[in-house]
Amino acid sequence: MSAAPPLPRWLIPLAALGAAVILLPLLGLLIRADLSSFLRLITEESALVALRLSLQTSLTATAACVLVGIPLGLLCARSSRPGMGLLRTGVLLPLVLPPVVGGIALLYTFGRLGILGASLEAAGVQIAFTSVAVVLAQTFVSLPFMVLSVEGALRSHDARYERVAASLGATPTYTLRRVTLPVLAPALMTGTVLCFARALGEFGATITFAGSLQGTTRTVPLEVYLLRETDPEGAVALSLLLVLIAAVVVGATYARSRGGR
Repeated sequence: MSAAPPLPRWLIPLAALGAAVILLPLLGLLIRADLSSFLRLITEESALVALRLSLQTSLTATAACVLVGIPLGLLCARSSRPGMGLLRTGVLLPLVLPPVVGGIALLYTFGRLGILGASLEAAGVQIAFTSVAVVLAQTFVSLPFMVLSVEGALRSHDARYERVAASLGATPTYTLRRVTLPVLAPALMTGTVLCFARALGEFGATITFAGSLQGTTRTVPLEVYLLRETDPEGAVALSLLLVLIAAVVVGATYARSRGGR
């Protein structure tokens, strides 16, 4: 294929401005960090506990997003049943809601006095201010990324392969497993990475619904918030660690998608 035509030159300064909005604060964080004590700061006991909890809950929330986000994305893209537009709007609301609003909504649903929480408490099950609450908060804010990735890929994908499979006698489940999902593989990978990155950085819904209990609900973003006043160097070090993790994950995914293309 021939090379793409050149872009207008006036796009360059606007693109540079957009890049500066993102990169300059990250550069400021890197300059502020004390690299000589970086390793010591991120290996302190409280930091390691928070990092371990963040990775465990983020991976669990990502698995939950994959499990339920793919069916939701498929329904939003392909189903014509009444109410699908309303369902799609509701599912994507966490993208625009302040995370603290999501935390309050979760608290009044699964909290001790919540709609479901009261019954769960009566049964001896407590969710609020536990590690389960962290996973729920992370899933709440991350799930829309998987739904959007799947829906967007399906809407731009020609359904003729599925129709051919159906005409040859393939069941809907077989068609989904052997035709649709393989075609969606790049979008699924992108959605999974976005869900993990969003879950790892979640703060507002977590602190509202799960609190900040060391070893139980205090993830790295909450640890950074607490260290901001008492140990600024530690807060900067943990912030830089989160940036590095996100950069590695996103960079590896981008390189793999480019290679696959």
